[in-house]
Amino acid sequence: MDWFSNLFFGTGIAHSIFVLALAIAIGIFLGAKLKFKGITLGITWILFCAIACSHFGMRLDPLVESFAKDLGLILFVYSIGLQVGPGFFSSFGKGGLQLNLLAAGIVLLGCVTAYVIHLISGTDIATMTGVLFGAVTNTPGLGAAQQTYQDLTGIANPDIASGYAMAYPLGVVGILFSLLVLRWIFRVQLDKEEEQVKAEKGEEQQVASFDMKLTNPQIEGIRVRDLKLLTHVNLVVSRLLDIHGVESMPDADTILHVGDRVRFVGDAKNERTIMLLGEKTEVAWDEKEKNMHLISRHIVVTKQKMNGRRIGDLKVRAAYQITITRIRRAGIELLATPDLILQLGDRLTVVGEQEAVDKVAKVFGNSTKKLDAPNLASLFFGIILGVALGSIPFALPGLSQPFKLGIAGGTLIIAILMGAFGTKWHLVTYTTSSANLMIREIGISLFLAAVGFGAGGSFVETLLDGGYVWIGYGVIITLLPLLLIGFIARKGYKLDYFTLMGLIAGSTTDPPALAYATSQSSANDRAAVAYSTVYPLTMFLRVLTGQLMILLFL
Repeated sequence: MDWFSNLFFGTGIAHSIFVLALAIAIGIFLGAKLKFKGITLGITWILFCAIACSHFGMRLDPLVESFAKDLGLILFVYSIGLQVGPGFFSSFGKGGLQLNLLAAGIVLLGCVTAYVIHLISGTDIATMTGVLFGAVTNTPGLGAAQQTYQDLTGIANPDIASGYAMAYPLGVVGILFSLLVLRWIFRVQLDKEEEQVKAEKGEEQQVASFDMKLTNPQIEGIRVRDLKLLTHVNLVVSRLLDIHGVESMPDADTILHVGDRVRFVGDAKNERTIMLLGEKTEVAWDEKEKNMHLISRHIVVTKQKMNGRRIGDLKVRAAYQITITRIRRAGIELLATPDLILQLGDRLTVVGEQEAVDKVAKVFGNSTKKLDAPNLASLFFGIILGVALGSIPFALPGLSQPFKLGIAGGTLIIAILMGAFGTKWHLVTYTTSSANLMIREIGISLFLAAVGFGAGGSFVETLLDGGYVWIGYGVIITLLPLLLIGFIARKGYKLDYFTLMGLIAGSTTDPPALAYATSQSSANDRAAVAYSTVYPLTMFLRVLTGQLMILLFL
């Protein structure tokens, strides 16, 4: 039976793989089964399972532990960067800037709170950094702090992971508790919040179609391309039924006349401006036998050569007599303007004759099976660049050691840039949601398991030796920033409660909080929109501050 004992308590590659897989499997099982009133620690159970395994004598070879931790962190951070990259810079647009500033305030106030507790209590700053990231339930920040500490000292510090593990459970609960406290403070009534959102909802629609009869005399004799000069808004004219009853698909040079009936596709918030051109009408485009040759169809961009191409450069209207009216990307509908750059996975809405639409479908690919294959070349190319960037030392004033972004920071930055601008460089960075999720979950599982095995040997001893007070520190770090910034956001910026919940969930990158927020209303997606708006910047700031806490105060 020696082989069986060695499998659990021995050494070697087989033993390391076995105990890593054991901790991960049990942790995932517990995360799925153990819930209290809908609240679960989820995948973080892997960390606690690995700590338990290590405490009872199952240890990893130090080199295997370091490799699993770093590789897992790289995969996790890179997949997150690719996911948030396309919306990272656009998140600072209208409305997003305010939310991101509030989220940044939560991040920075959490760091200040942790540092003040460090000064008052005398708790080691490395340990307090672990408590900080456990309190805000952010694992990439933990990884960045651990790596920076090891780069500076040459040794690992298990207290960072111990502080994280002790603060994490009440961090999850504390985030949800802060939402309830804010709701009680402001006497929020969800039905009234719903009514307010419905009243504003009309202004938030993005793309809509309008059937109109042109009555404005200024329309007479102008070309379609000149409509923007008249209305000052972007419009796509997908169909035209002229005064003689002849239906066609107009191009940029088509001349319009008073009495023509057209279908406009544009931003719904500009409806009043569009109405200056004429009056709304109903045209049964598909009910007239002579008009049946025009169809509307969805086409998916799956050909790599279309990745990064401008719609205007393709000249599909001139070549195929079809019109691209709108594009759906990542759940968002966009107007198909000539300057819009295509990405793999975009779903185009095109209007034209059946034969022409079939030809255009072949041009763009329209083969969803091609999207199922992961683009491993770009994945590893991005990791190469990320590790290289993270290894470059930067000399900063006031720091005794050169500053490095580290593998977490470097990989995250490269992944965000590739996600945001990869199409312009003709890099295929598209991965399906399931593939991205698989990479992310494998990465975080390896990381948490390795961290747990590293911290488990001294965890119980640290807890009994006064480490339990870290739990209280974590509660303060969780609640103080959320309640203070939440109060400012509601009182000063008049955020509706759904957006406020999304802001708090996103600023802590906490999925359980988002799940709770979205469950409070099925009639709007304000919470999810706010979460996705602040998530990219928050994740970046968490990784950066994880390094700076160690570099500046160690």
